[in-house]
Amino acid sequence: MPELPEAEVVRAGLASAVDGAVIRSVEVLDERALRRHGGPSEDFVARLEGRRLSSPNRRGKFLWLPLDADRDQRGPGEALVVHLGMSGQMLLRGPGTDDPLTRIRFELEAPGGKDYRLNFVDQRLFGSLAIDELVDVGEGELIPTAVLHIARDPLDPKFDEAAFIARLRSRRTGIKRALLDQKLVSGIGNIYADESLWAARVHFETPADALSSRAAHRLLVELRGVLLKALAEGGTSFDWQYRNVNGESGYFSRSLNAYGQQGKPCPRCGRPIKRVKFMNRSSHYCPYCQKKIGN
Repeated sequence: MPELPEAEVVRAGLASAVDGAVIRSVEVLDERALRRHGGPSEDFVARLEGRRLSSPNRRGKFLWLPLDADRDQRGPGEALVVHLGMSGQMLLRGPGTDDPLTRIRFELEAPGGKDYRLNFVDQRLFGSLAIDELVDVGEGELIPTAVLHIARDPLDPKFDEAAFIARLRSRRTGIKRALLDQKLVSGIGNIYADESLWAARVHFETPADALSSRAAHRLLVELRGVLLKALAEGGTSFDWQYRNVNGESGYFSRSLNAYGQQGKPCPRCGRPIKRVKFMNRSSHYCPYCQKKIGN
């Protein structure tokens, strides 16, 4: 958490508010929130104050807000990169409004002169902010260096379906492990992997190279369907750790069929959903509907 839908909800919520806004001041309240930044907090503050933000972009779970050029800029430019981690929040507030566990505070002036505050809140401190250089990857697309290794996600207009299916079916690892590999496909975490595998009737330990082309395509269809439904419902909130930019919860948790449903009847066959340990976390599946194939 957050995964693609949650990150996209935050991106969309920031878009209209920060596009064209000027950063009047930055206050770093906890330097641990800058562990991905290549310098001390003084550098972070000095390089941001007075700069203008553009509309945010996203790849997988990463967000970035392009910055206008400064006097010493070379190359395609810089961006403020946001990684929400497990519990990071970007909260738009009125002037002077504080939030508990705020790690970094921005005072912004929107076009037209309206002032407001942007608080980066993070309970568990797995998230971070950083200033990073942008790289031109072709066709005018600029990506921060920290994000270059991240694959496109299934909702990206430039996502290559055929290449993804071919690479997926070449993997000799369990299908869920493959889906969690952000270098193969981004934005999918434990929740949406379990939900998509349930929808596609695929056991999480089925070797990826045991899937037929037809089954792999069906899984991709279900992945997109799950992500789009979660996005429409504002993401998944189990507690206060995930909130959109207005501090509101998503409600996709009400639509979950497998994740967190252990012991409850499978919505498809009525048999109990099972939970087992998986990679220091858990997998949730229906043993009847999701039969393991292959070795």
